[in-house]
Amino acid sequence: MKISVENGKMIVPDNPTIPYIIGDGIGIDITPVSLKVFDATVEKAYSGKRKVEWMRLIAGEEAIEKFGEPLPKDTFETIKDYVVSIKGPLTTPVGGGYRSLNVTLRQKLDLFVCFRPVKYIKGVPSPMKNPELVDVIVFRENTEDVYAGIEWKANSPEALEVINFFKNKMNVTIREDSGIGVKPISITGSRRIGKAALDYAIEHGRKSITIMHKGNIMKFTEGLFQAEIYKLAQEEYAGKVITEEEVTEKYDGKVPDGIILVKRRIADSMFQQMLLRPDEYDIIVTPNLNGDYISDAVAAQVGGIGIAPGANINFENRIALFEATHGTSPKHAGKNEANPGSIILSGAEMFEYMGWSEVKNIILNALEKTILEKYVTYDFARLTEGATKVSTKEFGDRIIKNMEVI
Repeated sequence: MKISVENGKMIVPDNPTIPYIIGDGIGIDITPVSLKVFDATVEKAYSGKRKVEWMRLIAGEEAIEKFGEPLPKDTFETIKDYVVSIKGPLTTPVGGGYRSLNVTLRQKLDLFVCFRPVKYIKGVPSPMKNPELVDVIVFRENTEDVYAGIEWKANSPEALEVINFFKNKMNVTIREDSGIGVKPISITGSRRIGKAALDYAIEHGRKSITIMHKGNIMKFTEGLFQAEIYKLAQEEYAGKVITEEEVTEKYDGKVPDGIILVKRRIADSMFQQMLLRPDEYDIIVTPNLNGDYISDAVAAQVGGIGIAPGANINFENRIALFEATHGTSPKHAGKNEANPGSIILSGAEMFEYMGWSEVKNIILNALEKTILEKYVTYDFARLTEGATKVSTKEFGDRIIKNMEVI
């Protein structure tokens, strides 16, 4: 049965059909293992009362081979129609070829939030002294900024026309051999991701929201982004949020209980903050490019994007596409050696999004137990003294073996 949406709320049957895309490269290894883990967890959590019906979709390199295009219309329409989906990594050609399918799906489906929770799992090798201090969720705006894809190749007629327009109409000089890109950031886009982050923080009892931006330089784009979200928080969330200025002026530096603190930080400073004082940050809301950088950088602090979950979500119509956050790693494809942690954790987030939080809890505990046993794939084994290096399939089977009802 399909998951449906009524009045902005998902209606999830006990036997929902969930579409999935295996993905390119190591997708052929990690996605089937993750589905096996998901099925075992649902059975463990609900003893047969609930079950997922999986629907395979085709995209990426397989779709090009079969249909001559990377994103068939049926795949796109099914993701839209079935509300919640999950996928493995898809290839993004560099410097040519077709556009990123990830970006295409986000924009065509208006999945305006790239949702990236980053939290340390005990036993994961990390370069940090105290990786356990990291527990943040990045709300990255998905549809605007330089990722909007409005750009023209250097020396193309279009680029030269834009350059001449700026020279003749705006008195702005640009080198004639420049590639040109446009960076749109709207009031509408800024306020809706701000609302999504604020609503999530309230619903899940988070302590703070930090608006990460480079508005000191890009005043009319990223400056607009931070100003509109800040204004939204003050206008529509009075009594639920408080600014740093108000805390200093009215509360002697102490945030009142049950109130969410709204902060603003310059983007480059934010990277330093997350290294030196990660426990002071909770939810980060940021434009597209900043969000791409910070989500991967923070994931590195807890062991890398190979163990980081992610999703692309429209919090208004509830359509959500969960995904492995790493690349396709073609040199490891088909070798049954890649770490399936990212897509497994993305699935855990997917089940929580559906209201099946018991599944997420079982997965997290079983995954942590498996890693603490040092029973891990090659990427962790080479960094962990005394580890047992296992295959992708063996890692998934061990997670299943370690499952306990929470």
